Amino acid sequence: MSTGSVSDDTIEDAADRIGSGGLVVYPTETVYGLGADATDAAAVERVFEAKGRSRDKPLSMAVPDLPAAAPYVRLGERERAFCDRFLPGPVTVVAERTDRVPDVLVAGGERVGLRVPDHAVARRLAEAADRPVTATSANLSGEGSARNVDEIASSIRDRAFVVDGGRTPGGGSTVVDVTTGTIHRRGNRIDAIEQWLAEH
Repeated sequence: MSTGSVSDDTIEDAADRIGSGGLVVYPTETVYGLGADATDAAAVERVFEAKGRSRDKPLSMAVPDLPAAAPYVRLGERERAFCDRFLPGPVTVVAERTDRVPDVLVAGGERVGLRVPDHAVARRLAEAADRPVTATSANLSGEGSARNVDEIASSIRDRAFVVDGGRTPGGGSTVVDVTTGTIHRRGNRIDAIEQWLAEH
């Protein structure tokens, strides 16, 4: 896990931006993410606008640890066991949402992608913000993900508070619905995930 050489002041400033409905670019254990208050419909709209992303493509949300997700998702026993095994990590768990998750985040669906990043800066940010933070790559829709801040489109950087955590490892999270055993996107740790699903 990255220790994240970003000052507490920077984290607090970024958390304040999220708290006031603004956007933040932040590093994760895969690529740079674009963060906003995932429980604020207007803030989520700003993420879609900045990325030029279709509103019918749901966004995921990041929390600092699994207990922090409790007000926002309902996890069954198998899902909880999976999360205990793979989170924090580059894995997005698709779970049943509660009514505290706005419709716009999930394109009106009943399930939401949950992330607990294995990156100290991302987790410190979510903890300081004291709310789930959108977890989507900080790139224009259809373009490549960014591992360095200078790879992020200026149109996104200009709208956001940028937390520069240096170069990120790259790759993408594996997106999995544990309830149905469906893998929506193959990414990091896919072999271990498939093995776990087969055995549990």
